[in-house]
Amino acid sequence: MTDIISAIKALDANAQVVVNGEPSNQTEYEANVKYISGADANGSAIYKETQDFTWSQVSAKKAELQTAYDNNEYQRKRADEYPSIADQLDDIYHNGVDGWKATIKSTKDKFPKN
Repeated sequence: MTDIISAIKALDANAQVVVNGEPSNQTEYEANVKYISGADANGSAIYKETQDFTWSQVSAKKAELQTAYDNNEYQRKRADEYPSIADQLDDIYHNGVDGWKATIKSTKDKFPKN
């Protein structure tokens, strides 16, 4: 799952931002997302008067990231299912590459690409 900060960071990896909650519309975004321009002499954040990105840009990027995340669910499930590298090497040693391929194939078949 993705969030608003991930979307902002995808638009600008160096963005400095404070987010209160998880905005779901433009009004919440404007009220709860503050971009930082620097710090004062005491180290407190200085907030920009305008936002670096519009709600439209951020929500579109968030949707894009969520789609990519959803489309790669099979990869996360496979990663959880695969034996550890040590166990895979042991499988190769005892059963050869063909035995190892059979082990890996069962996981790939269980969680196919979309």
